[in-house]
Amino acid sequence: MVDKTQWNERIKLIEKALVEELHEDSALEPKLCESMKYSLTAGGKRLRPILLMAAADAVGAVGTDYIHIACALEMIHTYSLIHDDLPAMDNDDYRRGKPTNHKVYGDGMAILAGDALLTQAFEVILRQNNVKPEVLLQVVREVAMGAGPNGMVGGQSIDLEAEGRKQVLNINDLQKMHGAKTGALFRAAIRSGALVAGASSDQLAALTQYADCFGLAFQITDDILDVVGDEAVIGKPVGSDERNEKSTYVTLTSLEEAKKMAADTVEKAVKSLEIFGDRAVFLRELVEYLLHRNK
Repeated sequence: MVDKTQWNERIKLIEKALVEELHEDSALEPKLCESMKYSLTAGGKRLRPILLMAAADAVGAVGTDYIHIACALEMIHTYSLIHDDLPAMDNDDYRRGKPTNHKVYGDGMAILAGDALLTQAFEVILRQNNVKPEVLLQVVREVAMGAGPNGMVGGQSIDLEAEGRKQVLNINDLQKMHGAKTGALFRAAIRSGALVAGASSDQLAALTQYADCFGLAFQITDDILDVVGDEAVIGKPVGSDERNEKSTYVTLTSLEEAKKMAADTVEKAVKSLEIFGDRAVFLRELVEYLLHRNK
């Protein structure tokens, strides 16, 4: 069972810092700032910043020291959600139980809010204290790669091209797509936490393997939730994958096979953390939580 006390404490820290990043004069146009805030402060698990902190903890640093990088990751994730929900993409009306950004502010302002969050995120990273400049540049590169055409955006483009062509993707294609669309930013978060904490090459390799497994397990369980989840808990309609004729781990195999694949991937993730001993307890709990999450 994941330590909810530590998780909630860190969520509060992240929420406070995110609000501070978007103060009233952070945009020339007040409506733009309002749109950015609407989605950025809409709640959520804050998994990416929490994973960064937990990775730094595992290496032996204090994860909460890296709040600026943590906030930047959440800003990038939020931008991706705003854009994913647009009519030209997934066309979703609700996110985290609230109307999606474009439903409130219109398509144009939603696009600009996403653009602004992505761009501002890199300025926020570079305000991180107590990290050597050369390491901070490594972090910028990790995050840019995770968010860009060879990462999240590239994965989303594969998804967009496949939409409507039922089961055009095989399992290997699906893993490639989600390794980029979903897993790349998890990877960037965990590797960045390792880098700022001064990880050795062995520690960085172990955390990279953990990150890849975490991303895969997250996506498999996400596909499962789209079939068996509770819409009131998830905060968005279930069954959207089927309506959009998307290939998923459930549609390409079966519900039971997808559950087994998720369990096997979590086991591999846990094994990769052995070199960290007790310092990785929270990381172990986080990946095991995926098997039991309801949102």
